[in-house]
Amino acid sequence: MPRGSNQKFKLYRLAQIMMEQTDDEHYITMPEIIEELAKYDVTADRKSVYADLRDLSILGIEVEGEPIGNRYHYHVVSRAFELPELKLLVDAIQSSKFITEKKTNRLIKKLETLVSKYDAQKLQRQVFVSGRIKTMNESIYYTVDAIHNAISENKKIKFQYYQWNVKKEMELRHNGAWYHISPWGLSWDDENYYLVGYDSETEQIKHYRVDKMLHIRMSNESREGKEYFKKLDMADYAKKSFGMFRGKEQTVKMQVDNRLAGVIIDRFGKDVMMIPTDEEHFTVKVDVHVSRQFLGWLFSLGEGIKIVGPEEVVNQMKAECERLMGQYQLPQ
Repeated sequence: MPRGSNQKFKLYRLAQIMMEQTDDEHYITMPEIIEELAKYDVTADRKSVYADLRDLSILGIEVEGEPIGNRYHYHVVSRAFELPELKLLVDAIQSSKFITEKKTNRLIKKLETLVSKYDAQKLQRQVFVSGRIKTMNESIYYTVDAIHNAISENKKIKFQYYQWNVKKEMELRHNGAWYHISPWGLSWDDENYYLVGYDSETEQIKHYRVDKMLHIRMSNESREGKEYFKKLDMADYAKKSFGMFRGKEQTVKMQVDNRLAGVIIDRFGKDVMMIPTDEEHFTVKVDVHVSRQFLGWLFSLGEGIKIVGPEEVVNQMKAECERLMGQYQLPQ
């Protein structure tokens, strides 16, 4: 049998054929394998293919042959990711506001290469939420990479920060001034990505939407604020900051309807202490950054929850109610 012109790619092409065309429900016979290899100008006989199938296990591709009728049918029996795991990743990518629609489609295409062409179609049928609001900053991936590099090298970063104006144009904040920040971590909150860092000028911990950062550069200056971040629990920081909006951190006591117990646990975790006050209510104390966003979250829960202390926060809630009534001319 004359050798094909691409014989040196034989094992690679065999792996490609098995990964793309077989799975737990789809098989391929030996004659079909030889035929598929021929399409890549690779010649093969049964004996050499048997040996090559065994060699695929060295590459982490386990192939199994099963007798069906008078022929053996071959298929890949294990992969790095199971289909339900990839569906979960697809859903996470699609629902992430900080990933652009263009990059979303590219990432999903790459995930599809991890399964057979048949299972790839099942992943494609998941792609029906591209209408979700996505960021328009295509450079976010390089920004995240630059932040990680700065953290690993213990360096500050500098960047410009933008917002959208009423003309739907990108507008640099602070007249285009550069922000000089010591990066200490990244937080994913409410489907957005945030940089959490230390501002030496104000001596404060601050956070910034990663998709709003532009022209990021690593500085030659070493990071500062280590003593602040030694005391900071990043997960706790995000939990206390509603929508990552910060206010004065306070311990707030609330009276809550029993029917909202799940809401409290979802927001503050199972470790939160809920003390029954009567058959229909309980009280809970939580540490939060008291901001309009926090008060708005309380408003959204209706009459099932109310602040009972401290008095300062009770008064803030009353003032916010009056402000909204005046703004929207709500009947009192």
